[in-house]
Amino acid sequence: MNNFDIDNSTRGKQLQAFNRLLDIMDDLREKCPWDRKQTLESLRHLTIEETYELSDAILRNDLQEIKKEIGDIMLHMIFYAKIGSELNAFDIADVLNTESEKLIFRHPHIYGDTTAETEEEVKQNWERLKLKEGNKSVLGGVPSSLPALVKAMRIQEKARGAGFDWDDKTEVWKKVQEELNEFESEFNIQDTANIDREKATAEFGDLMFSLINFARFIDINPEEALERTNLKFITRFQYIETEAAKEGKQLQDMNLEEMDYYWNKAKNK
Repeated sequence: MNNFDIDNSTRGKQLQAFNRLLDIMDDLREKCPWDRKQTLESLRHLTIEETYELSDAILRNDLQEIKKEIGDIMLHMIFYAKIGSELNAFDIADVLNTESEKLIFRHPHIYGDTTAETEEEVKQNWERLKLKEGNKSVLGGVPSSLPALVKAMRIQEKARGAGFDWDDKTEVWKKVQEELNEFESEFNIQDTANIDREKATAEFGDLMFSLINFARFIDINPEEALERTNLKFITRFQYIETEAAKEGKQLQDMNLEEMDYYWNKAKNK
């Protein structure tokens, strides 16, 4: 048996666990005042929060926490399907069958006679098939509410799937340098009071977009990279706070030289 094979016993346990959660959802929706009150709209922000909690657990590589967060998100998906069934719009079977049909349609190299030997060919086929499904634009599937950094990455990935991309990373790096020079010309650090902030903002956006593009070319996830830097900064900054407290000080009582001393100690740790 390889890693992708599931024996009948294991599959049976999985289906039993899934059915148990469906039964619990039915009970909660009927008997719990809070669960009865929920709507598609009221659950939305909670689902977003749960997704970020899963993301945090993944970055920490906390497998037990990942398991718990997957469970929370799974519950939300079942909750949405339950509400859908009450609205006579869809139920969990409709949701799963629709997804299965979509996956079969978008993987003709597995379920049809199309050939795709590389990941890039799979992505290109995927985007072409999405257009056949009625999407008016390759970029139409990028959610408008995504954070800007993630959205830029998804836009670039989808454009690449349609064949619109640079040939190699050296060209992309030249574009980064070009955008950096343009930004520097708009944002004169010697005269910040008189810059055209509208143009400087536009150039800074171009610079970030080109950096995200380069990160993609060298297989770095820019969202993950920035979040790891955020976490690193938090850890070091909190170390400064802790050390200051040991001396009976607050950060406001320390000068920059003192803070730099503890910052460097945090880096060494």
